[in-house]
Order: sequence, then structure tokens, then C-alpha cells
Amino acid sequence: MRRDGRDGERGTATAELAVVLPAVVLLAALAVWAVVVVAAHLRCVDAAGTGARAMARGESPADVRRVVAEVAPRGARVRFGRDGDLVVVDVRTTVRLPGPWSRAGPGLEVGDRAVAAAEDDGSGP
Repeated sequence: MRRDGRDGERGTATAELAVVLPAVVLLAALAVWAVVVVAAHLRCVDAAGTGARAMARGESPADVRRVVAEVAPRGARVRFGRDGDLVVVDVRTTVRLPGPWSRAGPGLEVGDRAVAAAEDDGSGP
């Protein structure tokens, strides 16, 4: 028995760690997920811009899909079309929570839309 009166404090550090550790692990997982979300968004931005430039140059829809797929996150949804003299490419993906929680929720949708002026194909006056 200790004489300094601290017998009642034995094991408190272990108990506090047991309470705090799950919160720390959860915060770390959310931080990793935030980085993954930002990375996916940036890849969608790059893919949409790349696709819009390719489409504005007059490349075929299959070529546009190929160049977008090279840059976009895996499983991204791609839509593209024309609006007058403009070409529009929209790239979207859903980022799920990491680890065992990946099926727990709907995830977060990120994406971007790029618009470019269609280049003259040389058939005009």
C-alpha cells in the first residue's frame, strides 16, 4: 500500500485511454476520408477539363470517354453534350466512408462540370 494517498488513482490512465482511443481512431478515419474526398474531387475537375478540351477539338465520343476515364476516379459517371457553340462535360463520383463503414451510408457525391467553346472545324467560310 502506498503512503502518499494515490491508491484510488491506480488504473485511471488506462481507463481514460480506453475511453479516448475510439474517438481518436474515428477522427483519424474521418481525416483520411476527407483527403480521399478532396483527391476524388480534384480528379473529377481534371477529367472534366480534359474531356471538354478533347470534345471542343472535335474528337469522337469514344475518344472523349477514353481520355476522361484515364483521369477520372474509378467508377465515375460521365455525361457530355453540346449547347450551341459550347461543349459540356460533367464528371461525378460518389466517395464512401473508408473501411468497415463503406456500406453504412450513402457517401458523398463530388464532381465538376467543364464548358469549352467548340473549335471551328474548318468547314466554314
